Amino acid sequence: MTKLGLKIDIDTEMGTRIGVPNLLRLFEALDIKATFLFSLGPDNTGRALKRIFRPGFFKKVSRTSVLQVYGLKTICNGILWPGPHIAKKHGSLMRSVKDAGHEVGIHCYDHIYWQDKLHTLNEATVRHEVNKTHEVFKSVFGFLARTMGAAGWQASKNSLAAYDDHNLLYASDTRGEKAFFPVAGRRTFTTLQIPTTLPTLDELLGRPEYPFETLQDRYLELIKPEKLNVLTIHAELEGMAYLEWFEIFLRKCLANDIAIVPLQQLAIETLTNKEKIPALPLIQGSVDGRSGTLAMHG
Repeated sequence: MTKLGLKIDIDTEMGTRIGVPNLLRLFEALDIKATFLFSLGPDNTGRALKRIFRPGFFKKVSRTSVLQVYGLKTICNGILWPGPHIAKKHGSLMRSVKDAGHEVGIHCYDHIYWQDKLHTLNEATVRHEVNKTHEVFKSVFGFLARTMGAAGWQASKNSLAAYDDHNLLYASDTRGEKAFFPVAGRRTFTTLQIPTTLPTLDELLGRPEYPFETLQDRYLELIKPEKLNVLTIHAELEGMAYLEWFEIFLRKCLANDIAIVPLQQLAIETLTNKEKIPALPLIQGSVDGRSGTLAMHG
């Protein structure tokens, strides 16, 4: 059976408060289990506005109607007022995701800080950031996280080292085509990477070569039985403004005998043949439809 690993990145307080409950109701109706990765610290979304001069950023913002999707209040978080602390406000909601049978893990502490600053931080600072995030996760759920999926697909040798320290089952920081053990700084790291293999919805929205009315079928064409298939969605998009679109897509998947599973299942299955998992260099590259560089396998 063809499998589609489904990962939900939750970037904001709004996505946690509104998008997550919407997705929980949808997944319950369709009997689907997925992986939810939470941003646990302050929602400083507004600070992303400094990316305006990054190549491709303004075009992406225009295509995806950021103001309409996120709303003025969220876009001002961290600029006009302090960003709300997501875990402190919504710990019980986060626990309800685990109680519903879904996999839960870490997206980040401060999404904007990690995505924009990771490659400027020294090893000690990165380790502190990861340790702090794990402490908050444990305070919410009562157990240690077994997975992380970095904000903005940003990873470095320092973050990979911190992951290994926490003995994660796997991580999902990268884009690519196959599961791998990352190599960086002449070191092979032991935390398996399960990359996002499919384009995200915001990378395709608003592009004339990808008409909106054909996007669901476009995704179905990309999902192959012989390949690793991993889709990352966002609570703020597929869980809110594009919830109806996403429900139709999921129903089409099920009708085509595509099993939707949490990434943990794919990781466990992959690790049963550990000797066959390649060690590949972690590189920085670009993805069509997204600004900036992202972590990938070489």
